Amino acid sequence: MLSYRHSFHAGNHADVLKHTVQSLIITALNEKDKPYLYLDTHAGAGRYQLSGEHAERTGEYLEGIARIWQQDDLPEELESYISCVQALNKNGKLRFYPGSPLIARHLLRPFDKLNMTELHPSDYPMLRNEFQKDDRARTERADGFQQLKSKLPPLSRRGLVLIDPPYEMKTDYQAVVQGLVEGYKRFGTGVFALWYPVVLRQQIKRITKELEASGIRRILQIELGVRPDSDRFGMTASGMIVINPPWKLEQQMNNVLPWLLKHLVPSGTGHTKVSWIVPE
Repeated sequence: MLSYRHSFHAGNHADVLKHTVQSLIITALNEKDKPYLYLDTHAGAGRYQLSGEHAERTGEYLEGIARIWQQDDLPEELESYISCVQALNKNGKLRFYPGSPLIARHLLRPFDKLNMTELHPSDYPMLRNEFQKDDRARTERADGFQQLKSKLPPLSRRGLVLIDPPYEMKTDYQAVVQGLVEGYKRFGTGVFALWYPVVLRQQIKRITKELEASGIRRILQIELGVRPDSDRFGMTASGMIVINPPWKLEQQMNNVLPWLLKHLVPSGTGHTKVSWIVPE
């Protein structure tokens, strides 16, 4: 089943959280003058037109990136992320949103490498065309979970692995844990960042329990919710599970999440979380 299209959801509150975390990790990796690999297992189309039919139909970006990208009191933790959005919208009008591949392209250095996979037959050609002139980048139409076996470890022994499946199949909830464990076995020094939606809280509890039992250390959980947990309203929150997070990430997210909550959830119904599933 390949029915999920991220173009309906680009720039929503979940993207804001995911890309904030992604940008902070990349910025931390850039502090060392050594190359690394950015591996994106479910890359999507790369960029999204917010004035297009899909985004306009849902309007989710209006309650996400549109609420924060031009705020005067922007926290420094958001500067790298918002610079990626501004780079696509130089006239001050919000017309495009960068997916995780474009955020990586904007922030990575000339000697770093990007490897991106997408399986959807409509999204992959757009991803390929976006990166065909970038010598640092390789795109592939393939199963993203398989890349955790075939592409790791990188020669540089440094990198960020972003795992962001659509979760349109219930098996994805199990596959992400298996993928993290497989990837970590091959690349124990890498940073792994898994995005998850909170539709049924029990599914996320199962993921965290399995990771607790995996033997992997240093697993940080970050979450932003816009409504209380419910089994009636679809996605009420989203989160990131980060293995081997940069040492500053916990404090950075504790700093920025209250600001995001204030601007993204003015109703006051939201919540945030930064906690260790498994500490050092």
